[in-house]
Amino acid sequence: MQRREFVAGMGAIGLLAASGNTFPDMTAQNTSAHGGAIPRATSAGTLKGDMLYRELGSTGQQISAIGMGGYHIGKPSLSEADSIRLIHATIDHGITFMDNSWDYNGGESEIRMGKALAQSGYRSKVFLMTKIDGRTKQAAEQQLNESLKRLQTDRVDLIQHHEIIRFDDPDRIFAEGGAHEAVLEAKKAGKVRFIGFTGHKDPHVHLYMLEVAARHGFHFDSAQMPLNVMDAHFRSFAQLVVPELVRQKIGVLGMKSMGDGVILKSKTVTPVECLQYALNLPTSVVITGIDSDQVLNQAFDVTKNFKLMNEQQVAAILNKTREVALSGKYELFKTSAIFDSTAQHPDWLGGPAPGAQQLAPQGM
Repeated sequence: MQRREFVAGMGAIGLLAASGNTFPDMTAQNTSAHGGAIPRATSAGTLKGDMLYRELGSTGQQISAIGMGGYHIGKPSLSEADSIRLIHATIDHGITFMDNSWDYNGGESEIRMGKALAQSGYRSKVFLMTKIDGRTKQAAEQQLNESLKRLQTDRVDLIQHHEIIRFDDPDRIFAEGGAHEAVLEAKKAGKVRFIGFTGHKDPHVHLYMLEVAARHGFHFDSAQMPLNVMDAHFRSFAQLVVPELVRQKIGVLGMKSMGDGVILKSKTVTPVECLQYALNLPTSVVITGIDSDQVLNQAFDVTKNFKLMNEQQVAAILNKTREVALSGKYELFKTSAIFDSTAQHPDWLGGPAPGAQQLAPQGM
């Protein structure tokens, strides 16, 4: 990705407090390698059974603090029957946030989740999210309708523009004939309740997405990004993006708390520490891959025993990860193209940017 110099205008970040919500404590003394404060939650959330629940930004929706990642449930190594069983077990134990995407495992992730949610009233028990890659209105509309069919539902609770990893992605999405037109029409038609976006490459791209949305008079309900023990030291979403999301009362969706297992290879932190750190941030939900009973039980053990970490506990984790995090070696989604599915499949974006053909120069 070609990075252009970009400085986002950041408003003053004030303290926001509301019952049951998780907002950052901007007096926190823990800092990243670049000296910026790492925000932290002021409430662990509301514990019901084995699960914590938090507010999703300003939507008024309460969701589980742990979300089930959609990618892992569609992996070929996991049978469809086991995938459906895990989805049911996850919901039965209190996880309500279901993550997915139009492009996960060639659609298999949505198909399996659709089959699971269609049984015994499970659809009504969850907050269902999926993502689309299309940058044009036509591509976005086609992908959304296909997702609804696979998920066996007439409405998703949250749709997100996926992989906002290039500086031209926001401009394409909000252009005339862009994907956002399709999403707004879908919301008007009752196919979508809330709208957000995701990305994993650079926090400045997230800030630019917020800026472009504001220029078009639009306020996102959510934004999803990598939030983990390495992020604190390298191109930090927690340091740069999260405070702005909290200021705008946009739900913070954390992902890659373990970097798809890569962060664990650093041998500096445990899976439990990774989840605890992400929950200690002002996240509405931490989305994690659940592909076994062991991983599922681990998630519930963390949430039912979770207490906000004090400064010394956060500092201990940051100190352990500081040196190995500085190069981005364990955050490959930031430093390589391995996780860039739309770079590997540019056709998913839906062709050239709207209006590009009309504006392109026609020779000398």
